[in-house]
Amino acid sequence: MIEQQGKFDWMLRDLYDGVPGIEMIVVLSADGLRIARYSGDPDAADRVAAACAGLQSLAGAVAQEIPTSDGGMKMVIIEMNGGYFYLMAAGPNAYLAVLSDVRCEPGRMSLSMADLVARIGPHLTSPARRNGQTV
Repeated sequence: MIEQQGKFDWMLRDLYDGVPGIEMIVVLSADGLRIARYSGDPDAADRVAAACAGLQSLAGAVAQEIPTSDGGMKMVIIEMNGGYFYLMAAGPNAYLAVLSDVRCEPGRMSLSMADLVARIGPHLTSPARRNGQTV
């Protein structure tokens, strides 16, 4: 679990600096709690993290309808007016979310996020929680 955001700022900053157009990066737990963020407003990062919990659940439910799928969600990309939203599984019970403007090229972002997850995925984990307690 990321306990000290400062310890991982440089990793998130590396993604931020490497891909033009990123507005905000959020690392979150499967239950929608913000673990870390880079750039953007802290309150907005909390809202994004909460929304991501529902989105990853929805993506997992849809994945179960694909006969060859194991039901796991790897990545969700949403194109919106004015930008993109990316959500990628980053480790057990952890996800990496990025909001970007239209300058961001989705293929480049996907590869950059996958590279970040491959390098630090084991550090971007969050233990499962039940009733507010770690299990």
